[in-house]
Amino acid sequence: MVARGLRALRGALRAIAAAERRFSTRPARAPAMDYQDTIRTLNTLQTNASYLEQVKRERGDPQAQLEAMRGFLERSGLKVEDLDRLNIIHVTGTKGKGSVCAFTESILRSYGLKTGFYSSPHLVQVRERIRINGQPISKDLFSKYFWLVYNRLEETKDPACASMPAYFRFLTIMAFHVFLQEKVGASGAEPVPGAARAWCPHGGGTAGTLPCCVPRAPVVCGVSSLGIDHTSILGDTMEKIAWQKGGIFKPGVPAFTVAQPEGPLEVLRDRAQERECPLYLCPELDAFEGDNQALELGLAGAHQRSNAALALQLARTWLQLRGCRGLGELKEVPSSTELVGRLVPLAPTFRPTDAMIQGLRDTEWLGRTQVLPRGPVTWYLDGAHTTSSIQACVRWFRQAALNQDKPHDGSEVRVLLFNATGDRDSAALLKLLLPCHFDYAVFCPNFTEVSMASNADQQNFNVTLETALTRCLENQQTWTRLLEEKSGQDPWLSAPLRAGGLLQPAPARGTLLLVPPAPRPLNSPALVFPCLAQALRWVAQGRDPHLAAPTATGAHHPAASSGAVLLQEAAAIRVLVTGSLHLVGGVLRLLDPALSQ
Repeated sequence: MVARGLRALRGALRAIAAAERRFSTRPARAPAMDYQDTIRTLNTLQTNASYLEQVKRERGDPQAQLEAMRGFLERSGLKVEDLDRLNIIHVTGTKGKGSVCAFTESILRSYGLKTGFYSSPHLVQVRERIRINGQPISKDLFSKYFWLVYNRLEETKDPACASMPAYFRFLTIMAFHVFLQEKVGASGAEPVPGAARAWCPHGGGTAGTLPCCVPRAPVVCGVSSLGIDHTSILGDTMEKIAWQKGGIFKPGVPAFTVAQPEGPLEVLRDRAQERECPLYLCPELDAFEGDNQALELGLAGAHQRSNAALALQLARTWLQLRGCRGLGELKEVPSSTELVGRLVPLAPTFRPTDAMIQGLRDTEWLGRTQVLPRGPVTWYLDGAHTTSSIQACVRWFRQAALNQDKPHDGSEVRVLLFNATGDRDSAALLKLLLPCHFDYAVFCPNFTEVSMASNADQQNFNVTLETALTRCLENQQTWTRLLEEKSGQDPWLSAPLRAGGLLQPAPARGTLLLVPPAPRPLNSPALVFPCLAQALRWVAQGRDPHLAAPTATGAHHPAASSGAVLLQEAAAIRVLVTGSLHLVGGVLRLLDPALSQ
């Protein structure tokens, strides 16, 4: 099946080859270039795959990595000592670290602070990674600091060493320059001295012992929920991953963790003791709520409550250590604790201030448990990409869909839009999504269009279109097999839908697909598209005002045509987009064009 699908892809790939060849990745040197040219130059540093391989090889020699990073930093015009002026909140973890930083940063802004926020990856535009006061820095500011750093590194390059750091290291150095020179925290409205910087390291979760991610003197550190991810870099057990994440602990710097399984928590405790770091366990958010005071969170999902609890501890500790008073009345720590509470001492709870309450309520973090209602089509976006985060996503989606008004005639169609990248186990993730009872599963790469030459922000030179489509075809096969195993029958032969009955093949009109007809009945609920634009247009069928209707030219799949009829007639279409933050970012770019401005 995959081989047959690949043969069908090659014709389309040849059709775009000429356009791709016209696109040059050679760096432009002139600072006068516009933002897209700036990003194209940045993209020439995209060596993430080879960089991670190097990190894997050098994992036993962190000193060499530190020296390399220090060299790049000094060539850019900064000394390590300069970074000590950054009053950093450093957060690591496998899941939720971005949400923790978003909650924390929002709380600090509620106190009148001018905040800086560095995170990865970006969803739509690269400049999202470096934020001031909750907003991505402007295109002009991004270009200014990019060329400042890039030209300094070019002017000081040494033939004996690498002249440029890799993509993520470069952006880390650039963020240091932005926060220092833009005087984050120097606004007259701030109630405490210094800058507030929520430092959310590489979104891939590889931060910890990796030196490009670790500030030397943070004010406070946090560890969000741990899980299995990036095993080739961090290790294949939660204990090994916990050891890596504990690399952020510093002598005398307070650190907080959410509840973890006993083994990883023991590792975090031992790492903290080894580094003379006071480590505390965050009580659940319930402990911060009074009898009549349920805290309202700007991010949906029950799993966000532990992220919010960690953010409260980080923000309060940062404010306290920076000299702020009136930070909420302390409560007593409950006398009865579970085993997990005895491994690491519980942090005291306190009554959140009005500013803290407002900060939690006003938090925004795109692409995480986000709902976009568009008439009959509702998009549910969550960048979950580990088994535990997919489980949380399923719970959120089922509850969110349940809370939506039900169509009177019951004609609701559920669609899964999925992709997974890297070394993640797609089969394990897809199996967890079965309880959502999707009528269709749609698989496509993270590319918004087949050719990405005109959109530098979302170019990824580490993955070819053919490789990405091969993964999608494998995911399609996996989904079909999982349905067969679950139902005990071949879903190609019967595909019952809540919308009423079996799929009936319709005239072959409606959308371009790269999957050829299979030599058996075509009632499969799994479809593959070559890019997000085509996938979204098929799902929405012209019923989302931000999306054009699907084209009626090209190769067609009868299952897509019959499904199009159901989607056109359904009173409600509910679409869950998950499996990859990059996938969610591409969808957001198409659904909300303002994010690309």
